[in-house]
Amino acid sequence: MIRRFLLAVLLLALVLAAVAVGVVVQPFVIPIASTPPAVDASQLERHVRFLSEDVHPRNHAQVENLEKAALYIESSFRASGGDVSSQDVVVEGTRYRNVIARFGPDSGPVLVIGAHYDTHGDTPGADDNASGVAGLLELARLLGQSPTPRAIELVAYTLEESPHFRTEHMGSARHARAMREAGRDVELMLSLEMIGYFSDEPGSQRYPEPALAPLYPDKGNFIALVGKLDHFALMRKMKAAMTGATPLPVRSLNAPPTVQGIDFSDHLNYWHQGMPAIMVTDTAFLRNPNYHRPEDTAEKLDYARMAMVVQGVHAFALRP
Repeated sequence: MIRRFLLAVLLLALVLAAVAVGVVVQPFVIPIASTPPAVDASQLERHVRFLSEDVHPRNHAQVENLEKAALYIESSFRASGGDVSSQDVVVEGTRYRNVIARFGPDSGPVLVIGAHYDTHGDTPGADDNASGVAGLLELARLLGQSPTPRAIELVAYTLEESPHFRTEHMGSARHARAMREAGRDVELMLSLEMIGYFSDEPGSQRYPEPALAPLYPDKGNFIALVGKLDHFALMRKMKAAMTGATPLPVRSLNAPPTVQGIDFSDHLNYWHQGMPAIMVTDTAFLRNPNYHRPEDTAEKLDYARMAMVVQGVHAFALRP
């Protein structure tokens, strides 16, 4: 009894420490059980290898490679049965483009799921962010197999990385502005930002705030959901759907943008437009030692667990 009391006091102290830095960890979410369709891990790997090897590098200066990547994404989207279109992003006279696939009804609130297909410098970008794009392409295949209850827009973004990060030239900034200007009701935006690197080694996972470390695993064996404090209810729904879909552990964090890394992807631009958005991530540099390095290659990813991430996102997209 005394031990339980002391554990309860310790847990409360840790939660209060997290609150002190302005974050919410959501430890008590009841999973919503589901049986998602199978995801082909080998197909995920084929997508990653094409993007990280056949069209490498694909930074902002490699316009031809970026277009090859866009054509590959476009072809995969069309094969899935989506309504496919492009959205131009013109920067200093150079044309880049987002590639979009729409599923479900033509009206009603829209669920946007996106991933950027450009890379940092000359890095292969297997995890960052061929993994997110591969997940997007496999989601398209699943969505094309049966009718969806809501409008869903899958978007492969250009120009997420430097030198355009946090500028109006980001592909996601262009898309978010267009949604607002068109008066579209965005139910939620999900940013698939590095979803392929996992580790079962103790100490493989780090955190941006020391107060968080005692509340989360020290192994990088989970997928993380990251959002703003005012997206608490949406986070709970997503976490419940994902934890009920597969055995993959799901951890969540609602925090202010002052916490390091909380806004390090395309979801930031939807926040700027007043739209709710959540990042789905393996936590990037807080776990993956190959982040923004030449060693970010395809053989280092865990495609089985990456497939479970896709299944979890699919379960959320098809929730009632």
